[in-house]
Amino acid sequence: MRRTGTETEQPIRKRRLKTKPVLVVLGILLAGNLLWFTLWITKDGGSVKSAGTGEQVASVGKETITNKEWVAAMEERVGREALRELVNQKVMEAAAKQYDIKVSDSEIDLEIAMLRAGGEGTGELTGEPLRNQVKSQLIFEKVLTKDIIIKDKAVKDYYEKNESLYDVKPSYRTAAIILKDQSEAEKALGELDNGSSFEALARERSIDRVSGSLGGELGYISESSENVDPAIIKAVSGMKAGETAGPIALADGAVALVKVTDTAEGRLFKFKEVKDQIRRELAIEQLPQSVTPEAFWEEFGAEWIYGKE
Repeated sequence: MRRTGTETEQPIRKRRLKTKPVLVVLGILLAGNLLWFTLWITKDGGSVKSAGTGEQVASVGKETITNKEWVAAMEERVGREALRELVNQKVMEAAAKQYDIKVSDSEIDLEIAMLRAGGEGTGELTGEPLRNQVKSQLIFEKVLTKDIIIKDKAVKDYYEKNESLYDVKPSYRTAAIILKDQSEAEKALGELDNGSSFEALARERSIDRVSGSLGGELGYISESSENVDPAIIKAVSGMKAGETAGPIALADGAVALVKVTDTAEGRLFKFKEVKDQIRRELAIEQLPQSVTPEAFWEEFGAEWIYGKE
């Protein structure tokens, strides 16, 4: 039976925050962190397969750590979720063929722009890996909502009431080194001037453990970003990729050095560009319960080494 959605008063932003953390943001951030971890362990030209299972990869005094122990630890920590993401993408590719679902480049562009505009970020994931992840998610949403009818008037009304949400401001992919005081910031600046890597210095010196462990990565931020010190937002506004700024005094008394690694232009999305997305968001609200891609594994014959979900 086809179901009909009706107009409600809940703002789009609240709906997005209700649905996206489960359906998009956590998946993107997870995939981004997994990708970063993989790149980190291979960035010096090595790989998990480059050493024999009994070959030493590290030592502490006379105690050694073998490649086999290393790989086992990585699989235990990230292997299950990394494989889950790969299986889910393949399942969604099969679903797209089964239900003749298409996802255009413009739809992917819109979704990424809205994620960045909402301050939700995209983790370490960029380029084609990010686009593939978003495409998989859009297929999933289209499968879930293909039989739900949303009236044109409801879609138009939501856009008119929330048009400002689609006025996407410029965003800046930012890395930061957070230091305890001005003196520490001056020392860090000196090291940067002498050729030290911003990413390496963030890992070594930043007192913010979360961003520091990611080389200072804060993701894309804009004037609407939450959980980012306003002084950092103000500092990066108007900067170009590759530029650095600081020291910047923060509200908690700490000091920051920042670097912009990429920028995304702002733009106003017109109704015709976002009407399908709004319709899909409203349709998701009509679902009786949360659903994950794993619900489709059996239908498309998905199996993995961890047994049944």
